[in-house]
Amino acid sequence: MHRSLTLAACCLLVSATTLAAEPRGNTFSRHVDAQGTISLPTDFRSRWTHLGSWVVQQDGAPGQGFHDVYTEPASAAAYRKTGQWPDGATLVKEIRSLQSGALTTGPGLWAGENKVWFVMVKDRKGRFAGNGNWGNGWGWALFDAKNRSVNASANHSKDCMGCHVPAQATDWVFVQGYPTLKP
Repeated sequence: MHRSLTLAACCLLVSATTLAAEPRGNTFSRHVDAQGTISLPTDFRSRWTHLGSWVVQQDGAPGQGFHDVYTEPASAAAYRKTGQWPDGATLVKEIRSLQSGALTTGPGLWAGENKVWFVMVKDRKGRFAGNGNWGNGWGWALFDAKNRSVNASANHSKDCMGCHVPAQATDWVFVQGYPTLKP
């Protein structure tokens, strides 16, 4: 009996701790509030699954820089199993400036200072109709390194879709660059 009470108390403590760690007023994702405002996750580099990296070298190209893309471990596992993003899956693309130089192994490119973060949150239910940053099955956000707390995107159709049209067949995500998603 004592062991059962101890186990029950531990479960209650873990549940209470988990609930206390979640921001209040959230919806289906801890990175989206009840009005559909998306926040930039803070723990993606240390706790999430790295899906892959891209380099856009062309000077002046939209998205020029070093791209790293992350998602929650459970979302990556669900995608590997079903080939679809689960409701609430969050993707973070971090774009950094490009640095280059001669290395002992040859000419090299690496990531420099943060430039922007793109965040996508899968919405299978169309929860935020009328909110310009929600559509095509996703919530869309853009955070500038100068102000990480404000979504710089006003409308996903104008600010995001131009780059994502080539990925329409794969649910607007460039999955071909993410080896971690392969079974």
